[in-house]
Amino acid sequence: MTEVTLVQAVNRALRTAMSADPEVLLLGEDIGVNGGVFRATEGLLKDFGADRVIDTPLSETGIVGAAVGMALYGLKPVAEIQFLDFIYPGFDQIVSELAKFRYRSGGQYPCHVVIRSPYGGGIKGGLYHSQSTEAYFAHTAGLKVVVPSTPADAYGLLLSSIFDPDPVIFLEPKRIYRTVTGEVPEGDQRVPIGRARTVREGTDVSVFAYGAMIPPATEACQAAEADGVSAELIDLRTLVPLDAGAVLASVEKTGRAVIVHEAARFCGYGAEIAAILAEKAFFSLKAPIHRVTGFDTPFPYALENLYLPNAARIRQAIVDTVRAG
Repeated sequence: MTEVTLVQAVNRALRTAMSADPEVLLLGEDIGVNGGVFRATEGLLKDFGADRVIDTPLSETGIVGAAVGMALYGLKPVAEIQFLDFIYPGFDQIVSELAKFRYRSGGQYPCHVVIRSPYGGGIKGGLYHSQSTEAYFAHTAGLKVVVPSTPADAYGLLLSSIFDPDPVIFLEPKRIYRTVTGEVPEGDQRVPIGRARTVREGTDVSVFAYGAMIPPATEACQAAEADGVSAELIDLRTLVPLDAGAVLASVEKTGRAVIVHEAARFCGYGAEIAAILAEKAFFSLKAPIHRVTGFDTPFPYALENLYLPNAARIRQAIVDTVRAG
């Protein structure tokens, strides 16, 4: 094993998949010579050539449409959208075509497509480069939605996504592309899609988070120990399919839940977690469910650090939830 950053782990996973299967290819804006806006595909053009690392025009609908066509002919395209904020010209291709091909064909066309995209705030990108709109895709039947938070998970989950028969929206937390490091295995070491990860054990409250919110949530759980609170942190990793069993088991143990995401609060992904707990773990709950989220506003530039949940906000929610009952 070697220690790498999260973006290096993405690059390594792409290289591993392309080396193992000649049907895996990449397409997106500036992914060739420039190696992508965040250098996630750096060096791959040199090693695999322009037939498998394809620089596309600036057209998200063209990128997604081409990827769908490639997949229907048996290829395994990995499409990069430079920022999640720019994906919407291709939205109809994703939700109306890509998500439905396997169902409408009775399984004859599995449509192996991964759409990679950096998401979220934390880089002073303003309202057009900082959004977290994962709930749009989690709402669409036929899509899997994966959000890693560590280099090992980025590597293993991306490999699983590339070879999964369903299309996958693979969201990469650009805020921690280079601030989080960790060991990544060599070779085809996949992390199963649909399985949450327990970051730390606890007995008083369960904290659920994913992606770039794992580092501040970890800090908050550690800080809450000074308040006499033992917090369990669950990294969801996969939003669709959700590991509902892990969510319920944790709350049945602790009796309390805090849900963290940087997306807007109203109809954010955390609302689904809260609904599942209300439906299936109501009698285990000792206190109201608490959500720590972004706000129902456009993403601000100057006030970015106020918009994003931080360790202090999460810690306060943890303590308040425990003291509530």
